[in-house]
Amino acid sequence: MIKGFKEFILRGNVIDLAVAVVIGAAFTAVVNAIVSAIINPLIEVFYVPNANGDFGPEITGLYGQTVVFPLGSLLTAVISFFAVALVVYFVFVFPMNRWKARAAARAGVIEQTDEPKLPTEQELLVQIRDLLERQPRG
Repeated sequence: MIKGFKEFILRGNVIDLAVAVVIGAAFTAVVNAIVSAIINPLIEVFYVPNANGDFGPEITGLYGQTVVFPLGSLLTAVISFFAVALVVYFVFVFPMNRWKARAAARAGVIEQTDEPKLPTEQELLVQIRDLLERQPRG
């Protein structure tokens, strides 16, 4: 059981994923700080925050209550997601894929796809012709 766990932990994918999660979490704090310091004040130029701190377009509801669509929270989440995804991709995934491709090229490994090779148009036409020739005429 411990041997299986050791093999699982020492796989490159698990270590890559752990590093990406840790760096992603740390980078998320930086992105959230940038969004709250720059993006949210820009939105506040157009919308005044309510008592809860939400800002966005206000609409009067069916019963006369004020409904706020909090754009700040939405933009913060979207910008944070894309910023963290870009950093994780360009700092970890892209270099790791290039490193693996170089290592495979040095080892002489040829990458094969799981999809079978489809026949060309000319090969299909030859097959159709042969099938038509084999049919009895009558």
